[in-house]
Amino acid sequence: MSNRTFDLVLYGATGFTGQLVAEYLAGHVGTVRWAIAGRSQSKLEELRSALGQPALPILIADSDDANALTTMAQQARVVITTVGPYARHGSLLLETCAREGTHYCDLTGEAQWMAEVYERIDPIAKASGARLVHCCGFDSIPSDLSVYVAQEAFKSRFGYYAPAVSGRMGPYSGGVSGGTVASMMLVTEQISKDPSIRERLMNPYSLYPPGMAAGQDKSDQMGAAWDAAFNSWTGPFVMAGINTKVVRRSNALAGLPYGADFRYDESQLAKGRFAALSTAVATGGFMASAFFSPTRAILKRFLPDPGEGPDAATRENGHFEFWARAVGGDDGQDSLFVKVTGKRDPGYGATSRMLAQAGLCLAQDELQVGGGIWTPASALGDALVKRLAEVDVRFEVMDQRS
Repeated sequence: MSNRTFDLVLYGATGFTGQLVAEYLAGHVGTVRWAIAGRSQSKLEELRSALGQPALPILIADSDDANALTTMAQQARVVITTVGPYARHGSLLLETCAREGTHYCDLTGEAQWMAEVYERIDPIAKASGARLVHCCGFDSIPSDLSVYVAQEAFKSRFGYYAPAVSGRMGPYSGGVSGGTVASMMLVTEQISKDPSIRERLMNPYSLYPPGMAAGQDKSDQMGAAWDAAFNSWTGPFVMAGINTKVVRRSNALAGLPYGADFRYDESQLAKGRFAALSTAVATGGFMASAFFSPTRAILKRFLPDPGEGPDAATRENGHFEFWARAVGGDDGQDSLFVKVTGKRDPGYGATSRMLAQAGLCLAQDELQVGGGIWTPASALGDALVKRLAEVDVRFEVMDQRS
């Protein structure tokens, strides 16, 4: 690693999210040696000019060009990639980084792809020492790290880890992510061709390491429900399908410190019963429409394409709030909350900074894990929690929800 030319290479730098990551890095990396990469020399040169960094190195690589990806990975300590959908464009780069001993982080929320590549690529990464970390954006950093922070605080206060944690998405504002839409559409297309993918997505433990027995959690909430602990109605949260799996994998990779029967659920807080029901109907209707080619084509007309996203004002003025509640004891008498607050639009403004800090964490911080495919909490833990405060994403332990 000490012989690598670059500490960081940002792959997909000219895409919508990639440009936001590049803009952040350009103003905050200090002495970090970094480069931008993609498939278009002219677009990369335009970005370099817009960043005001005429000497910033450029690397050319297409997601299907094994030789170019190898050359890029061999020059980098860490590759940050925003090139999705990852099930379509990410496998070769992931395997290349694993083989070359290059640390890696991405923004995928594609559970079906993650489950597919784990068994094949994880041993390669373990052998080379490459730390590969998925889900380093809004899905799934707030969920994964809030559970981590809650459990550490719970253990310190009560002397044991909580057997159950609930995650609740609170108020937020921001734009719709074209990349997320593209990934969701690709999943529905894949399911129509291969029904086994649906089974993988519906399995709460599909991201567990091979051979590890599943716990007790069931499918994610799809209807409206009253949550007495939060004194609120709740509806389905669109990111729960990936976030819950990532949290469970974090527990598994750590050796099940929260217990083999650890429970985690996630939903969205609603202003009332009608709002919760509306969320459930809208979520179900969207998913049903996306599964059929004619209605999927109609949906695509009204949703942003990859590379499209909210304007600067929407990104900067956005915000989000996420809660985790850890509970234990014979009658639930032991409990605490973690409140996660983030400035800027969660899907772009906050996500681009989370990803940048995850990459810097891999490049600069002393971490406690070796090579393999990790989650944000299991690989980056306290180091990333500390870094995220620099980008206005903060975790606060509380006795009661305020």
